[in-house]
Amino acid sequence: MHMKSTLKTLLIAVVSALVTLAAHNYFSNEKVEIVENERPNLIPTTYSFNRSRVAAEMTDFTMAAEKTVNAVVHVKNTSIQQEDVPSWFRNFYGDNFDEKRIGTGSGVIVSPDGLIITNYHVIENASEIEVTSNKNKTYVAEIIGSDPNTDLAVLKIKTDESLPFIPFGDSEMAKIGEWVLAVGNPFNLNSTVTAGIISAKSRDLNDRDNKNQSFIQTDAAVNMGNSGGALVNTDGELIGINTAISSITGGFVGYSFAVPSNIVRKVFEDLIEYGNVQKGLLGVSGSALNADLAEKFEVEDTQGFLIGEVIEGMGAEAAGLKAGDIIKKVDGVKINTFSDLTGYLSTKRPGAKVKVSFNRNGVNQNIDVTLKKNNVTEFIGMYLGNLNAAQKADFNLEEGVIIKQMNNRRLYRYGIEDGFVVLEINDKTIRDISDVEGIDMRNLSSMLFLKPNGERERIIFE
Repeated sequence: MHMKSTLKTLLIAVVSALVTLAAHNYFSNEKVEIVENERPNLIPTTYSFNRSRVAAEMTDFTMAAEKTVNAVVHVKNTSIQQEDVPSWFRNFYGDNFDEKRIGTGSGVIVSPDGLIITNYHVIENASEIEVTSNKNKTYVAEIIGSDPNTDLAVLKIKTDESLPFIPFGDSEMAKIGEWVLAVGNPFNLNSTVTAGIISAKSRDLNDRDNKNQSFIQTDAAVNMGNSGGALVNTDGELIGINTAISSITGGFVGYSFAVPSNIVRKVFEDLIEYGNVQKGLLGVSGSALNADLAEKFEVEDTQGFLIGEVIEGMGAEAAGLKAGDIIKKVDGVKINTFSDLTGYLSTKRPGAKVKVSFNRNGVNQNIDVTLKKNNVTEFIGMYLGNLNAAQKADFNLEEGVIIKQMNNRRLYRYGIEDGFVVLEINDKTIRDISDVEGIDMRNLSSMLFLKPNGERERIIFE
């Protein structure tokens, strides 16, 4: 029985093989027509293979966090909000109805002896500032200096111990896509670290204001209380001070903005050394190019800074720059937007020389320009300028600023006109216009003027 089954299986296999062979021979004898030079349709793809594989960037942030977390502090601002009431009412009832307000933020220790950088808006109008370290030590801080234009301030705490601090990094070398950490105190939660990448550089949040912003944009989570905290790279170096978020709800929704460390360092050093920010300017005004402006002014470039006016007496005029020139680079840094230009110049002081690469009538050229102090500024409707040598001799002065154009109707009604010299503001001597730029006009109390006839007049603001 077993033998019959085996023979039956073998017979079936042999028959199947013969049928397969016959079918192959039949179809093989058919003629196949070959069409020469015909190629299949190739559909391009939207990707390519990277055959030279490299290791992914390291995403272990523990070393950077350990280096920085103890150098970021909690800043508490106590201010007194005075109610606008008649003086007799205040004299009778005292200050009991004034409101005490408390604001919080972050700060970064940048020296072992207790110098701290934070945002101006964190300590604005403070009557008392309290700093708490990550080790829960509390200090009273004094304000060394502040600059509302860059929203930065420098504090100092007294301590006998050497404090942990974060060294400055080079924000110019930071690249889009680079990993960064935001270290701060959101919602009063001490020493919070979040990670993200640099999303953009030279970001200006408002093209219409008079602030020359040039922020680093990142997607590291930043919330209320992070202001004044540190943005650091994976080496634990300070590359920015976290300052603002873009939000509809008031909370973090994807992007935050930091003042680049090169600007922070320069403002910090200026406030320590001079008491105000020393601004080195080219002496030009104009607009960043785009397609519409390029068409309007009939130029081929769609990137760069188009000079509309060269300011008299400034470095650009002395070097030979002209209206219509297109600035392409400064010291090798590409200038595609207005914030590219102002962001780089914000790291320079008056007297510094920069190499400007520009295009004039289709020809690329290079020229060295010496940066100078701004010689004109606007303050409460007055255009003020520094005294030149002849004016100093006429007034017998070494300090002061002269009114070039008076547009303040209130002061004009008091008899203040073009040609008067501003000697003091809020009882502070005005040496040049850099002193004026650091004054908060909302806290204006008095001004002292010198008339061309030698008389002095003080205006009190109530």
